[in-house]
Amino acid sequence: MQHTATNWVYTILNSLAGLFVIAVIAGLIWVMVMYVVDVTQSKHTVRRNYPVIGRFRYLFEHMGSFFRQYFFAMDREEMPFNRAERAWVYRAAKDVDRTLAFGSTRDLRPVGSIYFVNCAYPTRGEDAVAPSPLTIGPYCEHPYTTASLINISGMSYGALSKPAVRALSKGAAKAGCWMNTGEGGLSPYHLEGGCDLVFQIGTAKFGVRDEKGQLSEERLVAVASYPEVKMFEIKLSQGAKPGKGGILPAAKVTQEVARIRAIEIGEDAISPNRHPEIANAAGLLDMVDQVRRVTGKPVGFKTVVGDTQWLAELCELILERGIESAPDFITIDGAEGGSGAAPQALLDYMGMPIRESLPAVVDLLSGYGLRERIKVIASGKLIVPSGVAWALCMGADFITSARGFMFSLGCIQAMQCNKNTCPTGITTHDPKLQRGLDPLEKSDRVANYVFNMTYDVGMIAHSCGALEPRQLRRKHARMETHSGRSESLEHLYPTVASGAYVEHMKIFEPSEP
Repeated sequence: MQHTATNWVYTILNSLAGLFVIAVIAGLIWVMVMYVVDVTQSKHTVRRNYPVIGRFRYLFEHMGSFFRQYFFAMDREEMPFNRAERAWVYRAAKDVDRTLAFGSTRDLRPVGSIYFVNCAYPTRGEDAVAPSPLTIGPYCEHPYTTASLINISGMSYGALSKPAVRALSKGAAKAGCWMNTGEGGLSPYHLEGGCDLVFQIGTAKFGVRDEKGQLSEERLVAVASYPEVKMFEIKLSQGAKPGKGGILPAAKVTQEVARIRAIEIGEDAISPNRHPEIANAAGLLDMVDQVRRVTGKPVGFKTVVGDTQWLAELCELILERGIESAPDFITIDGAEGGSGAAPQALLDYMGMPIRESLPAVVDLLSGYGLRERIKVIASGKLIVPSGVAWALCMGADFITSARGFMFSLGCIQAMQCNKNTCPTGITTHDPKLQRGLDPLEKSDRVANYVFNMTYDVGMIAHSCGALEPRQLRRKHARMETHSGRSESLEHLYPTVASGAYVEHMKIFEPSEP
């Protein structure tokens, strides 16, 4: 009897051992199959660069919905972009369902929270119209007319990888928006997709500099000869590091990047902190005039606003010289902007955020009677429909985003942009990591992001009773105040009458101590 029981135990153990071996073999076969599947597919960058292991990211992301109340931060607590914002961009880029269940995870109480004012009789779908086109540079030989709401902000080839630039170019062409080259010059990959381009002239003048590093009119003409190049943007400063020029670490200065920028291979590319020719309002208007005269295309400038007095002086000089002397657009970058390398002292503490600077600039231009002449482009963490709709309410004509489009390419906010180790291949020149980013596949996601952003901003506008997004005004939004009650943006930021610049300037004068 005992012998029989022992045999029975041995039989069970042998069966279990056999099942274990079969399970291990099956597991190994599954791993090999999934490895092949992951490295050959092109939809998911993380899985392609990190086969099999990358699949756990999606499992953890899904399980986080169930465990976050016990172990993890809530949707809105992560920085610089929280999970809710990133998730919306991912869904928009993949063109999948963007609805949610069980209510908003957004805290509606903090001071500064924005609410949109729904209309009792919202715009019906059949009455809604597409965003209206605007013309930039009416005094130019070649003005630029576009209806695009959301566009790709300045990100250089060098800061971005080749496949990332190619994907953005192709995606922008599909979506009908423009792409800013960033200060790193015009690469073949910007032109490859056939999209509209804004050529950025940084302080180092990469791509349009002569042997001495000065602005070359001959090279300006060469760049302007491309029909894809629609406008030129003179960069005074950018959100991440106002007061300091661009920073491209040596690890990212490849032979091709060095050739396009006309710099040395393997050395840090650090731009001057300002254009030597621009020391005042006259110098800025002179460069705007020079570039516009040579190229025949609209010219504006990009800046982070801290002090507004210099803008007032600029407006006064424009009125002296004539309205045609004005820049064709101003890009306002908030202090919260910036996708690349920046010193923390500037990243955290320098410049005004877009919420404060945008209305200040719009009102100042209105006060000088220049609001219609100078188009306003807003930039700085405006990656979801609510941010874009707010900017339109405050008076922006266009919105640009860098990190929103990086998310549409598959960025996972690893915060490795300055180290050449980006796991999704977006900001690295490592061929092994770039391999995971398929330009054709990701270009569709770029276009989807633009289409769905425009649709959802339109949905907000229609709920407010407007026919299209560009009809949004300050009366259509409210802000939570310290009193615990919200107030209309129209009341908090009263519209300045056109031409009332003398009275308007009193707003910016320091109060008596």
